[in-house]
Amino acid sequence: MSSKKKRYTAAFKAQVALEALRGELTTAQLAAKHNIHVTMVGDWKRQAQAGLAAIFAAPPASEA
Repeated sequence: MSSKKKRYTAAFKAQVALEALRGELTTAQLAAKHNIHVTMVGDWKRQAQAGLAAIFAAPPASEA
């Protein structure tokens, strides 16, 4: 029997990462709340932090 790898949407990852960045719950608590592995929470949090720096490094979009 083959099992398929669970895929998570970008919106779900962003939601979990934002919760992790807020720091209201521990990584373990977030993982249990969303039924995911603890390392995923940490990975998504690190990716979000790296992505935030890129957002502010980019030149602002021209306003119409």
